[in-house]
Amino acid sequence: MDENEQYNPTWSAENPAHSEPETRQATGPVNHAAPRSEQNSAGSLQNAASEPYMPPSTYSPLVIAIANQKGGVAKTTTTVSLGGALTSYDKEVLLIDLDAQANLTLALGRDPGRVRGSITDVLFHSATLLSVSRETSIPGLDLVPSNSGMELAERFLPVRKDYETILRRTINDELRPFAAEPSASVRGTSSSFDKNFPVINYDYIILDCPPFLGAVTLNALVAADLLIIPTQPEFFSAHALRTMMTTVRQVRQNQNPELVYRILITLLDRRNRIHRQIHDQIYKTFGESVFQTILEVDTKLRESAIEGKPIMFHKAQTRGALQYDALAQEIMQYVR
Repeated sequence: MDENEQYNPTWSAENPAHSEPETRQATGPVNHAAPRSEQNSAGSLQNAASEPYMPPSTYSPLVIAIANQKGGVAKTTTTVSLGGALTSYDKEVLLIDLDAQANLTLALGRDPGRVRGSITDVLFHSATLLSVSRETSIPGLDLVPSNSGMELAERFLPVRKDYETILRRTINDELRPFAAEPSASVRGTSSSFDKNFPVINYDYIILDCPPFLGAVTLNALVAADLLIIPTQPEFFSAHALRTMMTTVRQVRQNQNPELVYRILITLLDRRNRIHRQIHDQIYKTFGESVFQTILEVDTKLRESAIEGKPIMFHKAQTRGALQYDALAQEIMQYVR
């Protein structure tokens, strides 16, 4: 994909942002979302299509992958904070740490070096997600931890047969009891419902991906209903969107045609002129594929990681907590 194709607001049919109808007409403001003065700019919000903002998942739970090949864009912070915000609305959430650095595991108060059972056992030893999941200090928020075993994933995962669908098959078999069945009329006594009805009915599964596009991230994108791409309004982060768009198109063509993506602006500093300019360019280019909620810089988010809790359970009235609450509302409002 060349640069002109990627950043031309008109975009050709090769552009995933506009090649399929993925827009939505907002029905009302989202509380606590950072204001966006450009929301009514000409052309950017005028092409609402009939397809829902985010198509409802055929099978609950909704699987959300949080990925960007650029590091330092608040992927893990978004995973833990969004998960915590969703639980405050009585949602059951499972977080899965797919990164060898295990920052999500650390952010929820677990020592990766001491965990028994991790995502490594699921990907390489056919363990079940529920067998390695752990409750956190937050009711309704569970974690599948990571550890150093994931350091070998990029080398050895592609050796496995149909490796790119391992995570999707695990989720479908274990947590989506009807996902493998073509229709209700053909369900029999050997159905996955009879064998694997989930002990916990999760509403959301959120996948925290490593900061590169390899075999692990591919597994997450193939398993996901929704891809959230956290993007800092800086040059390198915005430039990485080109590669992400190419990856989205490839996954849609080859493994997961129903994948929907949304860009999430993170770490915005409104005092920074470059931040404001790049934010405007991202919004003009991607339009309705950008979340209304914007996440600004908030030092309290770093403190919450030290405490091992999502921000809303550490400092509930901070800017970060309110903005992640707005993101949770936005997802719940448009995903039915």
